[in-house]
Amino acid sequence: MNDSQRNDSLEQKRFSKNDDGFICLHCGKEVSPLGYTSRNHCPHCLWSIHVDVNPGDRANTCRGALRPVRSEPDPKKGFVVIHRCERCGEIRRNKAAADDNRSLLIKLTVAEI
Repeated sequence: MNDSQRNDSLEQKRFSKNDDGFICLHCGKEVSPLGYTSRNHCPHCLWSIHVDVNPGDRANTCRGALRPVRSEPDPKKGFVVIHRCERCGEIRRNKAAADDNRSLLIKLTVAEI
């Protein structure tokens, strides 16, 4: 196995596809699966729950509410949503999904943490 294959294998272990739909605990709206990657947050209010250690693994025991505190435009990823956990204070970054509330993403680009 060469270095590239080892890195690909490591990346696969760090990401688990978990694309379940859910009811948002913050706004109460139904959230459908994305269909192409793990759903991390509500596309309506952008809130999330602190459930992952690595994307999609649902291995974090904190379970605190992740408040969207800022978003950053990224030339390759579109927007990146920055969340702060209301329970433990951890800051998490997550790529915005195609169906995320664009006006809220834009509003959060000028927000302060």
